[in-house]
Amino acid sequence: MTNISMKNLFFHSLRSKRTLVAVVSLLLFLAVVSFVLYEGTKKTVVLTVNGEQQEILTHANTVGELLEQNNLKVTNEDYLHPSVNTSIKNNLSIEWEQARQIEITVDGKNQTITTTADLVSEVLAKAKVQVNEHDAITPAADAEVGPDNKIAIEKAFELSLLDGKKETKVWSTSTTVADFLKQHNIQMNEFDRVEQEMDELVLPNSVIQVVRVEKVTDVVEEETNFAVETKKDDSLLKGKEKVVQAGEKGSVSRTYEVIKENGVEVSRNVMGEKITKKPTKKVVAVGTKVVTASVSRGESATAASTKGNEFFVTATAYTAYCNGCSGVTTTGIDLRSNPDVKVIAVDPNVIPLGSKVWVDGYGYAVAGDTGGAIKGNKIDLFMPSKTKAYDYGRKKVRIKVLN
Repeated sequence: MTNISMKNLFFHSLRSKRTLVAVVSLLLFLAVVSFVLYEGTKKTVVLTVNGEQQEILTHANTVGELLEQNNLKVTNEDYLHPSVNTSIKNNLSIEWEQARQIEITVDGKNQTITTTADLVSEVLAKAKVQVNEHDAITPAADAEVGPDNKIAIEKAFELSLLDGKKETKVWSTSTTVADFLKQHNIQMNEFDRVEQEMDELVLPNSVIQVVRVEKVTDVVEEETNFAVETKKDDSLLKGKEKVVQAGEKGSVSRTYEVIKENGVEVSRNVMGEKITKKPTKKVVAVGTKVVTASVSRGESATAASTKGNEFFVTATAYTAYCNGCSGVTTTGIDLRSNPDVKVIAVDPNVIPLGSKVWVDGYGYAVAGDTGGAIKGNKIDLFMPSKTKAYDYGRKKVRIKVLN
């Protein structure tokens, strides 16, 4: 090939390269201009999703298109503002909050609600779950639902609390007596007790009874009885007694442990005692003298009438076998063993016991007995049989006290 041909070929190739570069440059320029024009026509939108904000440039015509272009699916329970049909304008703010499923447990029964509400009270209102101020709600009604998306409710019920003597109506969500005491901050001392078992279930309308127990020490000055000592005295008639030395009570200081339940004393135990005054014993002389019923038959009635006092009395008769009779007189005469003895029952204030007497129609006798109905100027004549006692009846007779 000649030099001229080679030269022409070179210049032709160079012109082709320049043309290609020019074309590529033009296309690139057009692409940049188109991109700039495309991007420049986008609208700026501020999109807040679940509290996180971002700025988006978009050609979307509506909020719905914008969400679809960004693969964001909105459900009926979600919160979206403005709505999906709202036209996109520059600097439009869109807020979207996704609904979440929240599990609500009421006394062990579960239900689920899908909502965008954050406060527990709002969620319960949407779920139409009614609560009162006494119910136990976790989290609290004025708090936000936690990340576990769960709300637990224990419904309160009414019961009676008998604390000591005070009875009140209270609300509780406790399951056991121990839980109830802790929930209501009921303080108990060392001796207090609860009538129910601590693990016993607390049910509506039940009664929790707290017994307040108090232990106190009581010091009391008390009297002590004196001892009685008896001594035989043969100068006194049998059955008679005479105080030789009067008794005097002593005193002792006793210390008691007193237990009170709800303010009422239930027990009192002696812890110790100290004698503060010794008692003086009482000495009593007991008569042993037995009066015999025999009288001297050597004296005549005339001689008898010249001695002692003489007066009239009302006389009746009795036997050793009358109702309530023991057969032994006040002075110790055994009438049943001596049916022929002459004995009369007298009022000792009128005729002294042991006196020898003369009774008209009865003869010599001894005042050896008493009777409940024998008062004043009355006497009762002992008869050996009921027949003779009945036959005697009641008479006015003269009596003479011989000694």
